[in-house]
Amino acid sequence: MASTSREGSIDAPTRHPLGQNEPGFYDESAIFHELERVFDICHGCRRCVNLCNSFPTLFDLVDESPTMEVDGVEKQDYWKVVDHCYLCDLCYLTKCPYVPPHEWNVDFPHLMLRAKALGYKRGRAKFRDKIISSTDSIGSFASIPIVANVVNAVNKNEHTRALLESSLGIHAEARLPEYNSNTLSKRSRQHRPGDFEINRTDNTRGKVAIFATCYGEYNEPQVGEDLLAVFEHNRIPTMVVKNTVCCGMPRLELGDLDSVEKLKNHNIPLLAKLVDEGWDIISPVPSCTLQFKQELPLIFPDDAEVTKVQQAFFDPFEYLALRHKAGLMNTEFTSSVGKISYHVACHQRVQCIGLKTRDILALIPDTEIDVIERCSGHDGTYAVKQEFHEISMKICKPVVNRVKKAEPDAYASDCPMAGHHISAGLGDGSSTQHPICLLRRAYGV
Repeated sequence: MASTSREGSIDAPTRHPLGQNEPGFYDESAIFHELERVFDICHGCRRCVNLCNSFPTLFDLVDESPTMEVDGVEKQDYWKVVDHCYLCDLCYLTKCPYVPPHEWNVDFPHLMLRAKALGYKRGRAKFRDKIISSTDSIGSFASIPIVANVVNAVNKNEHTRALLESSLGIHAEARLPEYNSNTLSKRSRQHRPGDFEINRTDNTRGKVAIFATCYGEYNEPQVGEDLLAVFEHNRIPTMVVKNTVCCGMPRLELGDLDSVEKLKNHNIPLLAKLVDEGWDIISPVPSCTLQFKQELPLIFPDDAEVTKVQQAFFDPFEYLALRHKAGLMNTEFTSSVGKISYHVACHQRVQCIGLKTRDILALIPDTEIDVIERCSGHDGTYAVKQEFHEISMKICKPVVNRVKKAEPDAYASDCPMAGHHISAGLGDGSSTQHPICLLRRAYGV
């Protein structure tokens, strides 16, 4: 009799809603039963061993167990695997042959998220983790004039960093983001969208609202300014959305689903109103874009406003590529940016939009692009934690080696934090640049 079983990777992967409100979602025995089932499948496959440290951790636990099978691993050791997962989604979309619609229905990242949510409910989250994922609170305080200077100085001082490591568990050598008192909100306060003719395409409506993100607001507001300049140079009326809060991705990675919902309840009405007024939405950080394009719709699948925002949300270079396809992108550049080592951020790769940043930068004359599709190991908070920093640097090393070998004129990542992590790995005093900054330079605006 013919079997109906099929090897995976034949059909396009599909994603099921997270189901956090379903009975049994937080049932510990059910979660551990599912962890054992999925871990056993992963043990028999091992294709993901070169991704994050969750998989080497799992396989070492199995290989060092009495049975050398998953049933020989202590259940409490499952948390070691969970703690190393930073929800990059690469296993789901680039490696695993057993994702749905395959009958084995393996969704490793969302199973890890479910376990993290249980752990958060059980009080496993450290005080440090709650602090560093409170990006709005930290940013609004640390960006106060004078305070910003003090915070930045403290973050660079070896003695205070040693104290941070011993008291809070933030690795003394981890590069921490700088804070800017001249936030994006302040910089764009007087900005008004350009009075351009609005040209729609099949996919875009021709005017854009920027969701600044915590990082774009408090840490690198220059990236938001560059977005404004580039989009308006393309005659697209552009604005910065006011009064938003964190997208919720840091809290999602912690498993704090209640906070994710509260942040969603603040942001979505603001963004949905803009969508109703004809605005498309972009974000300068891939993780924040992914939050609105994928994670929130999977957590709140029945929320029509979430779906509305999802359908209007774009990666910046995805948006420019769609405009270029319609013949509406300005391709008059005043200078080259030379040879670029371009790191593709994981949370951009899993948006399934292709290499749109590369495609747009390739339009600049005399520009050479070396694409690096490998995780930087940063993940926003993972790389700064005392227990994970060295592992994150190990994950980043192949990316660093590629940059060194290429000897580029510039290196860039759509994720600013990943870019700075690469800079830390290089350790040569150089600094990453955001691709939108390179594009603005090429335009000469």
